[in-house]
Amino acid sequence: MTKKKNTTVLLTKEEAVAARKWFLLDASGKTLGRFAAEVAKVLRGKHKPGFTPSVDCGDGVVIVNAEKIVVTGAKDAQKIYRYHTGAMSGMREVPYRTMLDRKPDYIIWHAVKGMMPKTRLTEAQMKKLRIYAGDKHDMQAQAPISANI
Repeated sequence: MTKKKNTTVLLTKEEAVAARKWFLLDASGKTLGRFAAEVAKVLRGKHKPGFTPSVDCGDGVVIVNAEKIVVTGAKDAQKIYRYHTGAMSGMREVPYRTMLDRKPDYIIWHAVKGMMPKTRLTEAQMKKLRIYAGDKHDMQAQAPISANI
């Protein structure tokens, strides 16, 4: 009797694209960091049993109600988003409350981007993330599956 060795099955790019789905997530009342971690897991494909690190095997994510995301503690008053214009003395700082009023989708995008690995696949995986401030979205053609995180 021969003993069968355990083998790891690695997905190919074509198999991963064929099995791709889209999920619809509601951000209302969710904590920013915990929600972003779950979204990053779905984008990478770590929720699937056939996860392959070197292949973009993740699913697409549509997030609605981005303006209703919450942060804990004093982060509401203390969190600052920084960017540089490229000019001399071009550092700009935008407080969390102002960013929530201006671009609530950027808050979630920035948090998810920070939780993704710093590899070449990240750009392609982040392209499958769509964030909408209200409860309306234009991704009906993808038939997103409503999920609760």
